[in-house]
Amino acid sequence: MKSVIVDTNILFSILLWKSKKLRDTLFSEPDVTFYCCRFAIVELFKHKEKLLKYTELEEEEFLEVFYSVLKRVSFYDEQTMTKESKQKAYDLCRDIDEKDTPFVALAIALGGQLWTNDKPLKDGLRNKGFDAFFEI
Repeated sequence: MKSVIVDTNILFSILLWKSKKLRDTLFSEPDVTFYCCRFAIVELFKHKEKLLKYTELEEEEFLEVFYSVLKRVSFYDEQTMTKESKQKAYDLCRDIDEKDTPFVALAIALGGQLWTNDKPLKDGLRNKGFDAFFEI
């Protein structure tokens, strides 16, 4: 079973119906366990009204889609990651984008791949030798 850590930008894209390919990947990869940092749920709820506006879905329809995404992703408590994985991720991310540190730390901790559409993050991490990315 492959572990894939989903960056919040992927979840936003799926909820905004921006990419059928992203949605299909999330819901049709049987040999993949998708993980995300738990604080991403807060970020998604914080932007719920914008998401509703841009999807043009009724609130009930949007919540059904939101719920199906939440069921497919296992949310991980960032506090349970080792100090070593957090420090290594911070060292990788600090001059790229510190906000992505928890996602990279989770990828390191689980030995998984990071699924992100953040090109500057991917380029920066690759330049530092991190190349564990989930590509579709």
